[in-house]
Amino acid sequence: MFDPRDPAFLADPYPEFARLRAQAPVHRHDGLGLAIAVSHAAASAVLRHRGLGRIWTDASPAEQFVSFNLLHRNSLLENEPPVHTRLRRSISSAFGRGHVERLRPTVMKLADDLVAKLAAAGSGDLLEALAQPLPVAVISELLDVPEADRPRLVPWSNAIVKMYEYGLPEEGRVAAERAATEFVEFLRELAERRRREPGEDLITDLLHGEEAAPRSGSVEGGGGRRVGLTEDEVVATAVLLLMAGHEATVNVIGNGVWALLRHPDQWKRLVDDPDLMPTAVEELIRFDSPLQLFERTATEDVEIAGFRVAKGEKIAALLGAAARDPEVFADPDTLDVGRTEGTHLGFGAGIHYCIGAPLARIEIAAALSALTRRLPGLRLAGDPERRPEFVIRGLKNLPVTF
Repeated sequence: MFDPRDPAFLADPYPEFARLRAQAPVHRHDGLGLAIAVSHAAASAVLRHRGLGRIWTDASPAEQFVSFNLLHRNSLLENEPPVHTRLRRSISSAFGRGHVERLRPTVMKLADDLVAKLAAAGSGDLLEALAQPLPVAVISELLDVPEADRPRLVPWSNAIVKMYEYGLPEEGRVAAERAATEFVEFLRELAERRRREPGEDLITDLLHGEEAAPRSGSVEGGGGRRVGLTEDEVVATAVLLLMAGHEATVNVIGNGVWALLRHPDQWKRLVDDPDLMPTAVEELIRFDSPLQLFERTATEDVEIAGFRVAKGEKIAALLGAAARDPEVFADPDTLDVGRTEGTHLGFGAGIHYCIGAPLARIEIAAALSALTRRLPGLRLAGDPERRPEFVIRGLKNLPVTF
């Protein structure tokens, strides 16, 4: 079975996934301490089965991870109905007030401006120049984070998400809690300002009707009347949007452009035919998934593709493996920006389907559109360095020239 810390595996995990998928759709991975679903059908079943849930267990010792646990205990992603239903309804309602469409012109202009700067420089690191600043700027606009505070967001996010990897050293765990504490304090102050001075941002909308809610605990009135999100839930939602939105978009752009430049025929197709952009975005998410693994816990005895998962045991959908399943995608190891068959699981499925997927698609398309229009001669200027993590798959840098 693969070692998630092996550099050779991290460089290209897909042959190993194919070998496992040929043997069985689900396997026990003793190193990870859970079962893994490697076929598209089995991974989809893991994501959709109502006998499998996101059951949060506090990082321990709990007294050392107060802020990290607070963020996840109150997160949409780490809860099941009825809490998940209430949170998703409130967040969907806030998103439904036109935030995504309001931001579309801003996203297009941000991407174009960033690529123009890269063009003026003549060469550079695509992650530093475009992939990282774009989603941070977009989420900052969505939440109306003051300009001076925006540089703090990425280091916080990077430190926190390392806790999702297996075998993280103690110094990484300490750094994650420190970042979570600083992030929570920052967002509490921002939420307090939005109460006093409401704006047209998502935090204001999440706070709508929240004034009467406590900092934590019950949010139901005497007759079951919905009062609103607690302050802890507002903070956790804002952090989730930044971490999920930033990490996914950065890595789709980075992994995707790297794949396109290694397949110059596909890059040229996209340059020559901008109408391929919608299918290209989906293909890049499929081809090298930014999120490789999504865990769930059995709330009852469950069977997935003939594999029994006992109540209390964990099983994970390997999204990268599902994305290369030949039963769903013809020639799955081939990059095809015009691909129309099959549906990837890169944004999840079921009740935990990514709520920010529409905004992520706009960001990715904006970045690719600006690059293909302004820099049609884009090419690699060297080999990129890969991040040494498995669950969140991405690059440290991507040197380009033109």
